Amino acid sequence: MAAAAVAVVAALLLLWPSPVSSEAAAGEGRRLHTLFSVECGDYFDWQAVGLLHSLRKAGQPGGVTRLLSCAADQLPSYRGLRIGHTLQVPSYSRHPRTGDWYPAINKPAGVVHWLKHSVEANNVDWVVILDADQIVRGPIIPWELGAEKGKPVAAYYGYLKGCDNILAQLHTAHPEFCDKVGGILAMHIDDLRALAPLWLSKTEEVRQDKSHWSTNITGDIYGMGWISEMYGYSFGAAEVGLRHKINDDIMIYPGYTPRIGIDPLILHYGLPFKVGNWSFSKLEHHEDGIAYDCNRLFPPPPFPREVEMMESDPNVKRGLYLSIECINTLNEGLVLHHASVGCPKPQWSKYLSFLKSRRFSELTKPKHWNGQTIENRNIVQHVASLKEDHKLPKIHTLFSTECTPYFDWQTVGLMHSLRVSRQPGNITRLLSCSDEDLKNYKGHDLAPTHYVPSMNRHPLTGDWYPAINKPAAVLHWISHVETDAEFIVILDADMIMRGPITPWEYGAKLGHPVSTPYEYLIGCDNILAKIHTRNPSACDKVGGVIIMHIDDLRRFAMLWLHKTEEVRADKAHYATNITGDIYSSGWISEMYGYSFAAAELGLHHIIRRDILIYPGYVPVPEVHYKVFHYGLRFGVGNWSFDKADWRNVDVVNTCWAKFPEPPDPTTVMKEDQAARERDLLSIACGRALNKALYWHHKSRDCPRPSPVDGASKKFQKVTASNDLGRGNTEQSFIHNIKQKSHIDVAKLKPIERVAATISSIHRARRLARSSKIWIIAVWAASVAVFLLVISMFFTDRRRSVSRSRISRSQKAHV
Repeated sequence: MAAAAVAVVAALLLLWPSPVSSEAAAGEGRRLHTLFSVECGDYFDWQAVGLLHSLRKAGQPGGVTRLLSCAADQLPSYRGLRIGHTLQVPSYSRHPRTGDWYPAINKPAGVVHWLKHSVEANNVDWVVILDADQIVRGPIIPWELGAEKGKPVAAYYGYLKGCDNILAQLHTAHPEFCDKVGGILAMHIDDLRALAPLWLSKTEEVRQDKSHWSTNITGDIYGMGWISEMYGYSFGAAEVGLRHKINDDIMIYPGYTPRIGIDPLILHYGLPFKVGNWSFSKLEHHEDGIAYDCNRLFPPPPFPREVEMMESDPNVKRGLYLSIECINTLNEGLVLHHASVGCPKPQWSKYLSFLKSRRFSELTKPKHWNGQTIENRNIVQHVASLKEDHKLPKIHTLFSTECTPYFDWQTVGLMHSLRVSRQPGNITRLLSCSDEDLKNYKGHDLAPTHYVPSMNRHPLTGDWYPAINKPAAVLHWISHVETDAEFIVILDADMIMRGPITPWEYGAKLGHPVSTPYEYLIGCDNILAKIHTRNPSACDKVGGVIIMHIDDLRRFAMLWLHKTEEVRADKAHYATNITGDIYSSGWISEMYGYSFAAAELGLHHIIRRDILIYPGYVPVPEVHYKVFHYGLRFGVGNWSFDKADWRNVDVVNTCWAKFPEPPDPTTVMKEDQAARERDLLSIACGRALNKALYWHHKSRDCPRPSPVDGASKKFQKVTASNDLGRGNTEQSFIHNIKQKSHIDVAKLKPIERVAATISSIHRARRLARSSKIWIIAVWAASVAVFLLVISMFFTDRRRSVSRSRISRSQKAHV
């Protein structure tokens, strides 16, 4: 009898709407309702049990509605209709018009349905929208968080890269209003009514835009358009002019460490996390009927006293406490849910005793926001399991390009190497492109991109100088992008990374950037520096790789551009003996602009010779260079590579196109160790470029070569095993591509012409060398024959003289 009474009470607790606190509900226009969206299945049922329990425990004011998306054929077997207050909404998992399978669209579709068909929607002033996989720790009251009409409150979703690139430009008329938000949304009902239809339509729009699903555009790690609903929200909100108050403190993922002094209100267990040897991942319970298996709980995490012994850092320890609180609250909700559906009383256990203890009640009592109004602050969290990393400064890597095939294949090479090298922090391509060129440009998804107006043709002077795009692009980025990075790494596109470049490894600090030596900048030693900087003694001959503190870059970028313009205009001092520019054309004015601007501001570079090497140069023994800079021609034996040979060739958009293969390393001479190391580095650079192209074509789903094509088959096998061939000739390269009938032959012709041209150059050089050797051999043979004839002549002469003397001597004796 007692057990039945307990079950009835528990059921009433589960089904009864949360009471509205007198303070929260007081006053006109403060009626609050909470929504969350689920589908009909075991996976969402146990999440709903946990969320509903945490909302009751937190004292969330107002009503709570579960928006249940369920197909007609699922309803007869669905067993979770009694979980909380529920509104059934039509399922959009299989889109009724397009047939696309995308369950995430049920969230905006469910909200639209609630606004149209729910009586509650007509008696509400404010709405809080949550995800099912969350645990709430305290009341979420929009006006206490600082929400206003037109200014919702939301959590920060920094991985939504599409707000910064072509995706936002394509899908909203106001990309500048696109906010990277999600997780928790607290807004006025009028804002939601304006937003909801656009949220749904923009989700459909982004989901259909398959050409822009790639990870480097969206930030979706699967590259499958799975976060289209999140972009649908951000683009819809931008379209109606909502400006979010964004914060990264109100919500935290278990496994992350909160900022000191911050007590988050929401635990979002969307990612795997662990505490000691214990771990939890929601995906491991995708088909788990735990909500219906009487008295079964998730594996209990360590007890608080065990966590106390695990970690000495008090803030990291706080993060671990949040992780165990998340699962303990979820399990507590399951205990009450099992009782409400008539499960027998569970057997006593130490863990159940803890969940019912005063200690646990004290640890999980409702938290209240500390009264700090949320502003537009983007602060990224740090993972608790990487506690050493949170002491390191954040970095952001930039590189500058133009919208041409020449820079596209360089971008493919650099981006692939950046990923392989595990360069930390975010990476942005600064793409300088005219409006006209941008219309036909195909490489938007090659890298996370910041678009910059082209200064190839200077808008004031009319000077054609594309190199100025580098300082102009950096200035544009620093002026238009908000970053929390402490250090910026600036690279050139024609580089291959071989390891991470970090400020802490090379000692970069405020006022002391790190760079690599450019000894040919002789203008730092002569009249050029005296003319263009007031501090010529501080002029450093550096370039290539730059690691600079963000505060230095902010005051430096404008001067870098101005000094570049200044040096470029000084045509009287273009001469090679003044600048070191072998072309005497002012082409390295941008490099001097950098050095002179740095000298002007008193920036003293830490010059490191162990970061960068040009392929073709002899490396210093035992030095592991982090960057190949393939700005000059290099080669091994009869093979060579010069980036300028491929200036107008589109190897990026031609399936399986690549560069002529370098020789196999085993064929490199071994007698001269220095020359051997030089050649091995050159081969590594050439192969890295081809490897990047291979994975690029593979990611674009280029059709596999025909298995009957032996050469192509060999190409697949070798590239897949990270060994890109053994000295394939340019002709076999063209032949392999031509074997694929599906390849656009028109695209292939420029590649064939370039390869043939390069091949003819190599043949001409080999013939020239052979001719020289032949001429020398003929000349040497002629000299030898001449000497032989002379020798024979004089030998015969001596013999004749000798016989004459003997004859005269004999006559005298007679």
